[in-house]
Amino acid sequence: MLVILYAVLILGALGALFGLVLAVASKIFEVKKDPRIGEVLSTLPGANCGGCGFAGCAACAEAIVAGRAPVNACPVCSGAQTTHIAAIMGVDVTAAERRVAFVRCAGGTRANRKFHYIGLPDCAAALKVGGTGPLSCAYGCLGFGSCMKVCTFGAIHINQYGVAQVNPDKCTDCRRCMAVCPQKVIVEVPYNADIMVNCSSKERGAVARSNCAFSCITCRLCEKNCASGAVTIEDNIAVIDYTKCTSCGTCAAKCPRKVIRDIHADGKVMPVVVG
Repeated sequence: MLVILYAVLILGALGALFGLVLAVASKIFEVKKDPRIGEVLSTLPGANCGGCGFAGCAACAEAIVAGRAPVNACPVCSGAQTTHIAAIMGVDVTAAERRVAFVRCAGGTRANRKFHYIGLPDCAAALKVGGTGPLSCAYGCLGFGSCMKVCTFGAIHINQYGVAQVNPDKCTDCRRCMAVCPQKVIVEVPYNADIMVNCSSKERGAVARSNCAFSCITCRLCEKNCASGAVTIEDNIAVIDYTKCTSCGTCAAKCPRKVIRDIHADGKVMPVVVG
């Protein structure tokens, strides 16, 4: 009986000793956390969308405090939130140009189809059928709403033509839609941009024309008539350099396929397509 009692006492004493050692060690080797991390984190929206390029809001807060990210790293933050974060960090906030997502496609139901897909309503799943999906155009929006499903801000819907459409006023540029789109037809554009190219096809003119009624046929009229040199043809598709674009609307007026749209003239909705 005494042996058992001694064993219990010895183990208890050893446990207490080891606990004391660990407690002292935790104080000696404690890594102090900057209290500003908590303040910045509480200011961030908590969407954990990854639009800042970090794993979530906590990682973004740590990066901001550590100086590895600017105070306006979060694209979802409002101006007031960004200003508050700047005040916590004791710096001035530099205004960044607001950017939003845009779907470079206007085909949808107007694009020719190789077959009618009946299956899981998911763009990636549809694309696997037949190798390039149901559309004749291998670069078009499939319209099954994978982007809409991952948008936590309600900024995307499928329009009447079966094409994903972004509401720029709701878009926070979190880039989730861009990541999930298997066709990579969703791109970033400046919020204040007025001229948009509604096509992603890289096919040459004759093939593009046969695939879709709203396709760029590489006629180069936009490029030739742009006085500021903002429009170029890359991979058989018109590309706009918004640092040069003056929003004159000449390219949109000259486009015979109405692929280039002046959304300022049509109303601030992306994309606006006239059937």
